[in-house]
Amino acid sequence: MTSRLAVLAIDAVQPAVVADFWCAVLGWRVVEVDGDVISIAASDGSWPTIDVLAVPGGKTVKNRLHLDLRADGTSTSEELQRLLDLGARRVDVGQGPDVSWVVLADPEGNEFCLLSRSVQES
Repeated sequence: MTSRLAVLAIDAVQPAVVADFWCAVLGWRVVEVDGDVISIAASDGSWPTIDVLAVPGGKTVKNRLHLDLRADGTSTSEELQRLLDLGARRVDVGQGPDVSWVVLADPEGNEFCLLSRSVQES
């Protein structure tokens, strides 16, 4: 027996803003709102899901765990522009100038990366 990744949790001062951002990025939808927790998931019900939890304070240091994304059905440069248009911003977490990925942050500063190869190129 092994464990299975079921839920990723993201702390947020404004959970609705963060949940909406990730729904737009991933093409997911809100599946449940329970008090201070907004759960989002793929429309096919596959795992994992993401829970966005309300917390009183904003992010203060670099995330120790982050998501790596690949463009799917589009070029990486087009996906980068789409993510920026959705409200992502480029951030510097100490990556060198020659890395093949782009480090971004969601509306509350949670880092994630857009990898250089698309899903179709993997």
